[in-house]
Formats: sequence, structure tokens, C-alpha cells
Amino acid sequence: MNRLAGVTSPYLLQHADNPVDWWPWTPEAFEEARRRDVPVLLSVGYSACHWCHVMAHESFEDEATADYLNAHFVSVKVDREERPDVDAVYMEAVQAATGQGGWPMTVFLTPDAEPFYFGTYFPPEPRHGMPSFRQVLQGVHQAWAERRGEVTDVAGKIVRELAGREISYGDARPPGEAELAQALLGLTREYDPQRGGFGGAPKFPPSMVIEFLLRHHARTGAEGALQMAQDTCERMARGGIYDQLGGGFARYSVDRDWVVPHFEKMLYDNALLCRVYTHLWRSTGSGLARRVALETADFMVRELRTNEGGFASALDADSEEAVPREARPQRGGGGRREGGTGRHVEGAYYVWTPAQLREVLGEADADLAAQYFGVTEEGTFEHGSSVLRLPQDEGVFDAGRIGSLRERLLAARSERPAPGRDDKVVAAWNGLAIAALAETGACFDRPDLVEAAVAAADLLVRLHLDDHARLTRTSKDGQAGTNAGVLEDYADVAEGFLALASVTGEGVWLDFAGLLLDHVLTRFTDEAGSLYDTAADAERLIRRPQDPTDNATPSGWTAAAGALLSYAAHTGSEPHRTAAEHALGVVKALGPRVPRFIGWGLAVAEALLDGPREVAVVGPALDDEATRTLHRTALRGTAPGAVVAVGTEGGDEFPLLAGRPLVDGAPAAYVCRRFTCDAPVTDAERLRAALGG
Repeated sequence: MNRLAGVTSPYLLQHADNPVDWWPWTPEAFEEARRRDVPVLLSVGYSACHWCHVMAHESFEDEATADYLNAHFVSVKVDREERPDVDAVYMEAVQAATGQGGWPMTVFLTPDAEPFYFGTYFPPEPRHGMPSFRQVLQGVHQAWAERRGEVTDVAGKIVRELAGREISYGDARPPGEAELAQALLGLTREYDPQRGGFGGAPKFPPSMVIEFLLRHHARTGAEGALQMAQDTCERMARGGIYDQLGGGFARYSVDRDWVVPHFEKMLYDNALLCRVYTHLWRSTGSGLARRVALETADFMVRELRTNEGGFASALDADSEEAVPREARPQRGGGGRREGGTGRHVEGAYYVWTPAQLREVLGEADADLAAQYFGVTEEGTFEHGSSVLRLPQDEGVFDAGRIGSLRERLLAARSERPAPGRDDKVVAAWNGLAIAALAETGACFDRPDLVEAAVAAADLLVRLHLDDHARLTRTSKDGQAGTNAGVLEDYADVAEGFLALASVTGEGVWLDFAGLLLDHVLTRFTDEAGSLYDTAADAERLIRRPQDPTDNATPSGWTAAAGALLSYAAHTGSEPHRTAAEHALGVVKALGPRVPRFIGWGLAVAEALLDGPREVAVVGPALDDEATRTLHRTALRGTAPGAVVAVGTEGGDEFPLLAGRPLVDGAPAAYVCRRFTCDAPVTDAERLRAALGG
């Protein structure tokens, strides 16, 4: 019996009709394996994962394969986005055993959840040196039946090795000037000056590293850091990884030149990059940065916002292949035609051939679009299709005509079968989106974006936060999931709430952030100051996951350091600042060695070295124009990690407002750092100078 029908995970629901007798990750599944004396197949993936879909179609939808699985295994399906703790523990084992990892992740476990055989995607037939999935199943079954002692010995050894990997950098000092300079030097060595970004293919958007580079430039004036950030952002924005029609970024580029993306669009990438491009504009005034920040924010609100006000996790890489217009059967009496072939193809929604351009635009405009967007007869993707990008200098084209081409192509694309959407609301990623939308809305005078951030924050408080301020990681369609929040949830949601507090002037968001960070101090931190990804009272796995490195998102460890530091700056809380400094000890150890994988930690360290600065804006009323000008100027400042409080004279919304009077009856801004305050200013230009704006 397949037991996935009643779950909230869209990924698990995709497997609810498989002939495989799937279980969700529950104690009952392992009890069943114990009762039947069979091993557990653990299959981990996520809804936007292309190869997860491929393996599902080839193997999990196959009756004969399902029959073999059902006879000899208990099969457990896990959504890595709902259970990052389960994913992290077993991915560490996969990487240790095979030297690589990825999704789908395929792990065979004993009934005590100890792993003994690992892999990722397995094909239905042997190919490229890989055994078929059926061969793997048969080999594991035979080993379990005939060499049980060997299997359990291997499993026990793996668990012992994993247990010995715990790290403890919490009692180290935070990094100083020397370590951050070494990190910058390391990034310079790995930088790709011809193409932007770091390393070779595949190339991932280095959003957290760019944040470090921008903050380092703001603090030190290092032009090289700004140049790397600016050039990388421009190359990505002009490449195929950026959706040139609808805005928003794909997950990564399969090549070094940012031409061909892996087409899935993730909330976390777009939230982080939206914030980065806003901060780049703040540093440079770049028109491109402004456009990309706003288009990415609009993409998130338009395509990822859920009916409840939160933000969905992802759009799939795959979608149904479109039928040419003239070949589509008409539907109903309105002349509208059905648009899909029924065959799902990666990137089908986004790519274009010259013929498709002509079909929509006509001959002359199609030629212009092909030149402007880099569409060729040979194609830059598969089967003669091209990913739209901007290989030319935009300045030589008529902006009005190009705008018309974009609108017409976007309208035509909207008639294609759209990629599937994972409607799961993940607390951590919504926290990142809240921070990005709040800051982007504030910087560009877009109150609608701030309102979207507030609505998402309201949803998290209503649905994800219980009476004890404990977070639930996910929800879907207004129904909270059953999985407890992990460290990144508490840290990223706190980060979002702190940004919202600075932008809106509503102190309640600071209060909520404090409640979440209290859990970080009491349930996720050990006596030495080290952080764990799961709470002390969470479900016990074969080891307690603990990973301080930043990957696609800030690690829970570095995100917590940033939120703790900002909260301490707002409130003067010494325990929170001390915890942040202890957490940054890991950055001192890793920053000089692997700066690409600790970017957010380096950015937080920049804030610590700068103070961070504390800005209190006081006026007669929040809607007073002079007060709003000072507030906007403070939010647009480039000082690393600066916190902003705004309110009325004598207001108690924020601790930073205490004892801050108007100056000769006029609104004023107070800037402090390291227990020292400058004289209050009433002029926006003087405030801008004080904050590096």
C-alpha cells in the first residue's frame, strides 16, 4: 500500500500513485522493516529535480521494478526540502563513500536506519558504467540475505565514522582583517575574469560571495572586490541563467559562460539574488542592477506567491512540450487551441527557435529578436533551440522596439504549458524572500513589495509559529506540515523579520525575531558555542547534523550568526553578540581556505568589523516627509550589516529610539557603533556620508 496520499509535500504527492509501496519517513516504516527483516530503500529528492522525475518514470512507475521493491524492501520517500536534516545526514554518508552526491539520492539502510550502500540516479538498464537499478536491488537483496554480518559491520563502521565528524569552532575568535584579506585573495585566484563567477562548469550564482564582496568594498574601498561583484552580476544578468522575458534566475548554468541553465527556478536563489542586485544598485547606482532586482522581485510575487500570502518553493525545470500553433486542435467555440504534446522536456517553456520567433513576431522583428537575444539556426540548447540571453550591447538597439518584442514573446510564452510549481512554503526560504522584498521595496519606493513581505511574514506567524515560538518548517495550502523547523528556519526567518522591522518601523518584528533567536541560543547551541542544524530535542538520527558551510543558501550556522549580530545591534544584548562572535569562529577557520563556501559567514564578519552601525531615525510622525527621507537614506546606506530603527520621539517600538529627541524640532538620525555615537544629523546628505551611501 502506497502511504503518500495524505502528505503535504508536493514531491511526495508526485509519487502517491506509484506502484511502489512508499512510506514517508516515520518510525513505523522502520518498525515494518524490522518486522519483515528487510532493508530500507531511502529515496530522497525534491519536486523541481529533473533526474528525480526521470528515475521516477523509468523505475518507480514500472510495475516489475515496483513488485521487486515491494517484495524485498521497505521503501521510504523523503522530500529533502521538508527534511533537510535527514537529507544532510545521509548525503554526508553518500559523499564520504562515493566522493560525490546529488539528487535523487538512493541509500540502503538497515532497520536501525544505518546506511550501508549508496548512490544517486540509477538507470533502468546498465549504461555509462552504471549498473541498472534492478541490478542494484538484486545485489543489495542478495547481500542482505547471504552476507548479513558483512552488511551490518559496514553500516556500523559508517555510523561510527560519521559520529566522529562533529566539529567545534564555537570557542574560536571571530575573523579579523587578516582572515578577510586572505579570503578575498582566495576568491581572486578562483575568479573567472573572462566570464564572471568562480570556478568552472557547472556555475552556480555566487550570491553570498557577492554580498561579502560588496560589504568588503563598502568597508575598505577595495575596488577589486567591487569589480568582481559587478562583473559577475552583469554576466549572469545577460546570460541564459536569467529569464530575459519574465525575470528571475534558474538554478545554475551547465557551462562556464552562463548560457544554458538548469531550468528549475528556486525561491531561495531568487530571494538571495534579488537582495544582491538591490545592494549592488545601492553601491553603484547601476541601472542594470535596478532592473534585475525589480524584475526578480516581480517574478517572485507574480509566479511564486501562494493564495495564503507565502511563497512557493520552486518551478520545475521540465514542462510539457508545446505544439506549434497551427497544429493545435481548437478547444470550445472561442478558437483557443490546446498547446501540449504530453511529452515533458527540460527547458521547453523557455527556449526558442528562429521559426518560433517568426511565428510570433513576423520576419523583420524575428530577425531583430534573434540578434538581440542570441537565437541562432544551430541553437545554443538542444534540437536547434536557443536560450534567450543578451550577447549584444543593449545600447545599440531601440529600447521601445525591444520592449515590444519582450511583451509579445512573453505573451506567446504564456500560452505554452507552464512548468509545475512546488506550492510548499518553506519557512527559511520565505524568510530570505521577506528580507529581499522588504529591502528592494524600500530602496526603490515600491510599497507593494514591502506589503508582499509583510503578508508572507504574517503567514509565518499565523501558521508556522506555535504558542512557544517554535517553528514548523513547511506548510501547503494553508495547512502546516508536521516537520519541526531546523536552524536555518529560525535564523532566516529572524533575518527576514529584522529586515522588515527596519523597513516598516514596526517593532513587533524585532520582538518576533528575538523569540526565534532565543531558541537558537537554548536549543541549537552547545556549551562551547557550536551550532547544530537540529534542536537538542529534535528527532534523533544516526548523527546530529552540523554543517557550517554555505551552499545554495546560507548555512543555518552563518545565518544564525548574522541574525544574532543584527539583533544585538538593535537591542544591545551582550549574550546575542557573544553568540554571534563565537559562531563566527568557524569563518576564521574556513574563510581563508574555502571562501567560496562560507560567503555569508564572510559577509557577517564584515558587519562585525564595521560595528555594525546602529541607526535611529526619529521624527514627529512616520509619514512626515523629512522623516521618510532620512529613513530611506538610512536604508540605502552601504555600511555592512547596519541596522535601522525608525519611530517618533519618545516611542518605544525599538530600543535604539530611547533617549533620541528631535533636533530643534526637526527629524534627526543618530548613528552609533562600538559604543560611540556621532552627533545627530538632520540632513540626508550628511547621513548618506555617515553610512557610505
